[in-house]
Amino acid sequence: MSEKQQLSAVEHIKVKSHGLRGTLQQSLIDEITGAVREDDHALIKFHGMYEQDDRDLREERAIKKLDKLYSFMVRMRIPGGLITPEQWVATHHIAGQYSTGVIKITTRQTIQLHGILKGQIKPTLQSFSKAALDSIAACGDVNRNVACASHPHQSPIHAEIHAYADKISTLLLPKTRAFYEIWLDEEKVEEVSEIDPLYKDTYLPRKFKIGIAIPPNNEVDVLTNDLGLIAIVKDNELKGFNIAVGGGLSATHGNANTYPRLATVIGFTDTEEKTLKAVYEVLTIQRDFGNRSDRKLARLKYTLDKLGVENFKKELENRCGFELAAPKKAVFTARKDEYGWVKDYRGLWHYTLFIENGRVTDEDGYLLKTALLAVAEQGKANFRFTSNQNLILSDIKKEDKAAVEDILAEYKILEKQAAFSALRINSIACVALPTCPLALAESQRYLPSLITKIEPILAKYQLQDDDIVIRMTGCPNGCGRPYAAEIGLVGTAAGHYNLHIGGDREGTRLNTKYKEHLDEAAILKELDSLFAVYKTDKKKKETFGDFVMRKELV
Repeated sequence: MSEKQQLSAVEHIKVKSHGLRGTLQQSLIDEITGAVREDDHALIKFHGMYEQDDRDLREERAIKKLDKLYSFMVRMRIPGGLITPEQWVATHHIAGQYSTGVIKITTRQTIQLHGILKGQIKPTLQSFSKAALDSIAACGDVNRNVACASHPHQSPIHAEIHAYADKISTLLLPKTRAFYEIWLDEEKVEEVSEIDPLYKDTYLPRKFKIGIAIPPNNEVDVLTNDLGLIAIVKDNELKGFNIAVGGGLSATHGNANTYPRLATVIGFTDTEEKTLKAVYEVLTIQRDFGNRSDRKLARLKYTLDKLGVENFKKELENRCGFELAAPKKAVFTARKDEYGWVKDYRGLWHYTLFIENGRVTDEDGYLLKTALLAVAEQGKANFRFTSNQNLILSDIKKEDKAAVEDILAEYKILEKQAAFSALRINSIACVALPTCPLALAESQRYLPSLITKIEPILAKYQLQDDDIVIRMTGCPNGCGRPYAAEIGLVGTAAGHYNLHIGGDREGTRLNTKYKEHLDEAAILKELDSLFAVYKTDKKKKETFGDFVMRKELV
């Protein structure tokens, strides 16, 4: 580290954890509580899970002098968000047996299950392991799930670029065998070295996120990542990647030292060897220079701003042993999923479904989960998750397309998909209440009903077909990327949100806080006023976010 720091409590826990093992074995057999031991709260994240409790029931259980209703969220590591139909079938049944039953698609192209009791974690992970899935490093102070442009139609060489997600994920995995010993009953082999040249015994100061984009579509929101790779393709040949560093959206209300930031493009690498070396060394810089005393200031964006972009680049080049080339021209023109049927360059078909807030379940007569199981059991479509929490039924042969479509029609999936508004299919919400301990307000449970109330306002101004990007989070940590939206709603207290406007549609400009602590009535009133002037004064093809900035509304 560049300077002596007063280490945070989590740093001490990591150092003495014996390779992330801690006392997890003892926590699992403790039947007195549904929680794990205090230090294990931090360690269990490295194994791909969070301890949570049902906040809806806290008060009732406290009155009855009962412990909180603890459960665990388990998140898979799925680089680039691609699984087989067999793995989806396994996930469907695991979710039904051990969790709430809802399969949650995340904003990082993976899936997570909620409501898993402590005694069910081990059989859950063992069941996933049989399906060749794991949760290693899906959370914690390490590189997390690597996101990548999801739709094969984006480029004839999509598969070549997509393969980098798995290569990077493998390169940056922790070396400890703790996951296999604790959850999969692997016998400890003393002679196996666990020396980790990347993470050592302190790992990273904070979580680390990587995204890979293929211009002109930025649906992966590449600049919101700690490290972004922007593929440069010419004449259907991968020339290399622009390297962007320092993105991250988490902030804290009332703390001006914290802020959302988009990544800065610092250079270009023209070979796989150089790209992987640069990725690796960016992490070593963060490991050595990142803030280990204040976790609120521990992401790479703060390290970059502390060192300065040029100094950071020089440090990276010194560690890599080569200079980065000048960035290549890369232009983003969109940031959305390609809904419906699309044929790719290989002649294979893909059907993209809008999954509201990533929740795959059967409810209100919409049998989405049942339909997807039926598709998976056919074995004729892979499953690809997008960074917008949606699902692509993918890689379908021409002769199999009708069979997949028949199932979607039988369960009225096609009918339901056609009814979603433009605003709704461009929305994202984080999980928030009742399970997230950081949530100050509702998000996932509330945004759908709020959109239902916004839709008539848009229709009043003939804006119902406008692809306005709206996102909501229950707190300022930014899991649903609200600061990179044209309209962002950030929870401040129960039923109240800060309203942010002015982000662009391509994901290259952050929005700005417009009004604070609004309730629903105030939100609808403000949006009504904004849409009114937008309809009257906007230029042809001008987006809402660009209009806001041109008119200097923020």
